[in-house]
Amino acid sequence: MSKRIVCLRHGQTLWNVEQRFQGHSDIPLDETGLAQAARAASLLAALRPTVIVSSDLQRAHETALALARVAKLDVAVDKDFRERGGGAWEGLTREEIAARWPEEYVSWDAPGGESVTEVAVRVGAALRRWAARLDDDGLLVVASHGAALRLGICDLLGLPESLWPALGGLGNCSWSVLQEGRKGWRLLEHNAGTLPEPVHSDDRPDVQV
Repeated sequence: MSKRIVCLRHGQTLWNVEQRFQGHSDIPLDETGLAQAARAASLLAALRPTVIVSSDLQRAHETALALARVAKLDVAVDKDFRERGGGAWEGLTREEIAARWPEEYVSWDAPGGESVTEVAVRVGAALRRWAARLDDDGLLVVASHGAALRLGICDLLGLPESLWPALGGLGNCSWSVLQEGRKGWRLLEHNAGTLPEPVHSDDRPDVQV
């Protein structure tokens, strides 16, 4: 047996539906998001997680709590699993961002926000830190955010930044599974459990569906 990590994106929020950049804004799950979290919990509990940790933002924490109730585990909170900070873009729609910052929209670099490199390093380090606490056959579930998880996975896998866009976005309450091997971490599943809905995320447009 070897260590595994399940990277679980939070359920739907109203801002997801409206395609507003959430970033560090603390937006709750909507009614659909709560149902998605319950569905994901019923599936992931069968994997018998040993540790559950979430972002400190309530949309991720509520998603983690749904699993914790079924798995009968506590939820640890780590703010390093927060979404990418959106600076001046938080609360704005993609259309508003494109109209006001056309050049920055193309590169998806928010004024006053975090760079993709900063987020990848932050989340990748947190994944390694929590994985180090696992037993050899342990399963860590991380409830976090679309861009944060995708970038953290890229960092954990050691992918060069030029290849990061090759990994697609995560749908609400979908997940990716990583396993530690002799030569490092490998991606077993990506965007599993996808519901028949488009990916609404703070992630850049070229990694959306």
